[in-house]
Amino acid sequence: MSRPTRKEAERAVRTLLEWIGDDPGREGLRSTPERVVKAYDDWFAGYRDDPVEFLRRTFREVDGYDEMIVLRDIRFESHCEHHIAPIVGRAHIGYLPDRKVVGISKLARVVETFARRLQVQEAMTAQIAHCIHAVLKPKGVGVVVEGTHQCMTTRGVRKHGVSMITSQLLGQFRSDPRTRNEFLTMIGRPNVAV
Repeated sequence: MSRPTRKEAERAVRTLLEWIGDDPGREGLRSTPERVVKAYDDWFAGYRDDPVEFLRRTFREVDGYDEMIVLRDIRFESHCEHHIAPIVGRAHIGYLPDRKVVGISKLARVVETFARRLQVQEAMTAQIAHCIHAVLKPKGVGVVVEGTHQCMTTRGVRKHGVSMITSQLLGQFRSDPRTRNEFLTMIGRPNVAV
C-alpha cells in the first residue's frame, strides 16, 4: 500500500470538515487541514520507530545485579484503532535481568513507540512485554497498563472516571506468585488479580 501525500491527507481533512457541516474555507478552519496532518505526524510517530532498536544497547557491568527492575508511571497518549479517539494512561514495566540491563529511558521509549500507533490496549500491553522479553531475554517481564479511553468517555456510553487495566506477565512473573506479587506491590497495585 502506498502512502498518500501530505496534500492528499490535507484534502481528506477538508472533506471531513465539509462532511460535519462546516466550511473549511472560513478563517478559523483555513489552516486546520495542515494542523491536523502535522498533529497526526506527531501522534503516530510510532510507525517510524523500531522499539527493538531502543533495547539493543545493554549494560553487562552491573556488579552481578539480578533483582527486579521496575519503571512505573510511564505516562502515554495513544489512539484507539476503532475511533481514533485518545487513550491516556500510565504503563508500568518490570523485568528480572539475566546478566544484562537496559537504560530505563529505553523502556519508556518502547512504551512511547507502541503507544504512538493506532492501538487496542490489550495488544499494546502484549507488544511491550513481548518486545522486552524477545530482545533482553530476561528471566521474566511484567507489564501493567492503565488507560482512560475517550471513545468511551466522550461518545457512546459516556462513562467518566472509568479506567481499564491490562497486564501481560511472562517468565517468572507468570510462573512465580512471589515475583508477581513483588512487582504488583512495587507498582502500587498489590491487590490486582492477574
